[in-house]
Amino acid sequence: MNPAVAKIAPAAASTDEPVGDLIAHALAELGVTTIFGVISIHNMPILDAVARQGRINFVPARSEAGAMNMADAYARVARKLGVVMTSTGTAAGNAAGSQVEAQTAGSPVLHITSQVDRPFMDRDRAPIHDVPRQAEMLKAISKSYFRVWEGRTAVGMLVAAARAALTSPKGPVSIEIPIDVQRERISRPQGIGLGRIDAVTPDPGQLDDLAAMIRKARRPLIWLGGGTREASAQARALVELGFAAVTSTNGRAVIAEDHPHSLGAFNMTPQAQAIYDRTDLMIVIGSRLRGNETRNNEMRLPPLVQIDADPTQVARNYPVDMFIASDAALALQGLLDRLPEKLDVDPAFLNDIAPARAKCEEALRATLGPYRELAEVMKARVVAGRHPFVRDVTVSNSTFGNRFVHLAAPHLGVHALGGGIGQGVAMAVGAAHAGAGKVVALLGDGGTMVNLGEFATAVEIKADIVYVLMNDRGYGVIRNIQDAQYGGRHVYADLHTPDFALLSAGLGIAHQRVTTIADFAAAFDQALATPGPRILEVDMVAIGPFAESFGGPPAGAAGKA
Repeated sequence: MNPAVAKIAPAAASTDEPVGDLIAHALAELGVTTIFGVISIHNMPILDAVARQGRINFVPARSEAGAMNMADAYARVARKLGVVMTSTGTAAGNAAGSQVEAQTAGSPVLHITSQVDRPFMDRDRAPIHDVPRQAEMLKAISKSYFRVWEGRTAVGMLVAAARAALTSPKGPVSIEIPIDVQRERISRPQGIGLGRIDAVTPDPGQLDDLAAMIRKARRPLIWLGGGTREASAQARALVELGFAAVTSTNGRAVIAEDHPHSLGAFNMTPQAQAIYDRTDLMIVIGSRLRGNETRNNEMRLPPLVQIDADPTQVARNYPVDMFIASDAALALQGLLDRLPEKLDVDPAFLNDIAPARAKCEEALRATLGPYRELAEVMKARVVAGRHPFVRDVTVSNSTFGNRFVHLAAPHLGVHALGGGIGQGVAMAVGAAHAGAGKVVALLGDGGTMVNLGEFATAVEIKADIVYVLMNDRGYGVIRNIQDAQYGGRHVYADLHTPDFALLSAGLGIAHQRVTTIADFAAAFDQALATPGPRILEVDMVAIGPFAESFGGPPAGAAGKA
């Protein structure tokens, strides 16, 4: 060897990794154990890494819409971050409607989607799966939106997106990671973590002022919305001081469903209006006072104080005397610290709450006809078994599911707040994966057809679900509205409905049809005792109609035809 030739050391092996691998690693480091989604060429680098690393379970939904519903329900029941993965273009668009539901519910969902290669992004050059204005769509349906441009920023932006989803007011956050970024190789960042996420803290002076108002009130009432689902202990303590309570549908079981001082979700009945008319102070906490719970904001409400973690919600639907921007638990605890052990309130007012609620429940029972017994069975079993209770938009839920069937805890209730049909099949899968027990899902046949493929997902992962499928061969509520307002002309509401027994056999899911209400209790008990997914079909054509037709939520003057 020529001594004049210098030795060249062999190049050190590169320790760089593909961004897809680092995204999978970072999600696991953040505590993510489950991802819902649909695999595609534009998210394969991440999902291949998820499979190789083996730290996260991937649930293969049959549609992106279903995957988003699963992640949403999982987030609500598990009380942690839900994660969904879609591909770019049409796939991200498929998830949009379901993401609107997550946005309506304030669910902390991280939507990881992709993009085409960066040289083609936003240029309308028609590469496969390209949508030139995908970013605008995602911004419209997200609490926040992120796009990764460089591999070195990917993990940091992923962590920032997760933090944004989990920071009050919580909501779905979208992050785009282009396919060429997913393949880019970079060094692994160290110390991945969410860090501390601070809640919105109330102003002490405002709490002093509100506490003074409460001391003067003789008939105070709190309206508990979905924003109080993590503030049950404080809400219960406030009721024990002398407050009456009413809840939104999404705030159910923040106060025990059978508490004698709570109207529950019977918030729009004549009995509730009579209570409101006597109330001298109402504190609305974590609720939007939605139109379908206030007769399009035309119910008479007493003087209001509003507490919400989102300051943009101030006086959105009703004028308020005071608005406090705060996390519900912190605000209520602050009030408890400033109030005496018992309030000087009108005992007659509190004593009238339980009879008012009893009248509400009896009036509801009278509308159910043959389904009264079914509702009573579900009411007893769901709360006693602490079952997560998922409800799709269907007549049965709008009548008895949303307010009559008791929940054991606020996080065990999941329903489509945005009013979109067909989300219950998939939501039940997400709820079942949260590990809170066997799920009971109340469905209608019309909505079920929207996400029918997710029954296959339930079978594949052996999800522990009882689907109570109320089958009236079409859109029952639409027919009722047509009877009431359109001369009984049933157009587009009588649907071709499959034989669910044959369909279940093809899917490999256990099925039982109930044609007589007297048989429901035993069939429901058997379904609850049987592991895995099961469809309990209630043949409403054989059983007959409700005693009173449900034609949509009551409307104020603004909502009348």
